[in-house]
Amino acid sequence: MTPRERIRCAIDHKEADRIPIDLGATLATGIHAGTYSKLKKTLGILDGEVRVNEPSQFLAEIEDPVKAALHIDTYGLFPPRTMFGFRNENWKPFPLADGTVVNVSGHMEWDTLPDGTTVLYPQGDRSAPPSARMPKGGSFFDTIVRQPPIDEDKLDAKEFARQTFSLYTEEDLRGLEETTKRIYENTNYSIVGSFFGASFSRLTEIMAPFLTHPVGIRDPEEWFASLLLRQDYIREIHELQFQVGMKNLKMYKQAVGDRIDVILMSGTDFGTQTGLLFSADLYRDLFKPLHAEMNRWVHENTEWKTFYHTCGSIKPLLDDFYEAGIDILNPVQISAAGMDPHFLKEQYGSKFVFWGGGVDTQRVLPFETEENVRGNVRDLLNIFSHGGGFVFSTVHNIQDKVPVRNILAAFDEVNHFCF
Repeated sequence: MTPRERIRCAIDHKEADRIPIDLGATLATGIHAGTYSKLKKTLGILDGEVRVNEPSQFLAEIEDPVKAALHIDTYGLFPPRTMFGFRNENWKPFPLADGTVVNVSGHMEWDTLPDGTTVLYPQGDRSAPPSARMPKGGSFFDTIVRQPPIDEDKLDAKEFARQTFSLYTEEDLRGLEETTKRIYENTNYSIVGSFFGASFSRLTEIMAPFLTHPVGIRDPEEWFASLLLRQDYIREIHELQFQVGMKNLKMYKQAVGDRIDVILMSGTDFGTQTGLLFSADLYRDLFKPLHAEMNRWVHENTEWKTFYHTCGSIKPLLDDFYEAGIDILNPVQISAAGMDPHFLKEQYGSKFVFWGGGVDTQRVLPFETEENVRGNVRDLLNIFSHGGGFVFSTVHNIQDKVPVRNILAAFDEVNHFCF
């Protein structure tokens, strides 16, 4: 099978010739640029350059020689702008803490403070307050909470939405069209679109590191309290975001057609390590109807499968997700409470495609021996792979300082796995 055929087979809940593999097609299935640089060297790939396509988590763009070496089946179609509001172009060097030099967007602007902290400016605008910081020796940027004083009488959902959500530009749409045509016609990769228009109450939009001077509720703690205390405000923001999202979704379809197989609809996290971030009833009231309507449109107008990323312990929401029309779940955080792999496959294997769950990135991949990494991968493949409905990916991104030998052991194990 070609990579495209293999992914399509898996997302149709059929067994392919081998287990399909994703690395780097989404913002939650990638690898830190520093680790990626070491991986390239270990593989003996000396050409090309390490580019950071997502500067918040410092994720690397996966090059074709690396995809070939690891047998990766996917190509990621990323949003037109990064989380900090600038495009990835006009590359320039950025030194990591260990001295590794990688390439970042030429629009990215930062300063290193006397204590070693690196601060980054939204949209590359140095006249604005920094929107993210990386501590000395750190591996990625943490978004800075920039919460203006709250005046309850002046909270304006329309102003929040106007500032935060926008329609695709002609340049955006032209880029999506040209990229998908190039990849579809010249490669056999399965293309994964990153839309994120169904990401209601996602921290990226709440904290808005892409804005120079955000207004409204921007502190995550205040936002989660607002799900109960300011429901009219949240509901109106969600509705306005939905309206923009539906317009963008239709334009996205016009730009990419059915050249993509999967569309990443949402990156909102609903779970923590031990349970939900908020009640299932709140999900059913404030999120589920909007998700259902957007997924319905996708299923009625395209051949795409809807991909939702949510970390954590989400067991109480699985039936709601299915009823809302979600096709693919990621990252399948098997180490969270209630997320037992046997339970997930037995109870929901016919309802969802599990895109992730291939190796534990919290405890096993960074810290265990190669033998134990292989064992973890093998055990999980034995559970998730049968009957299709599974795409191998690590549980969220491969972080900085993860031993390359363990990464290679994980991919070698999946590439030699027999059903």
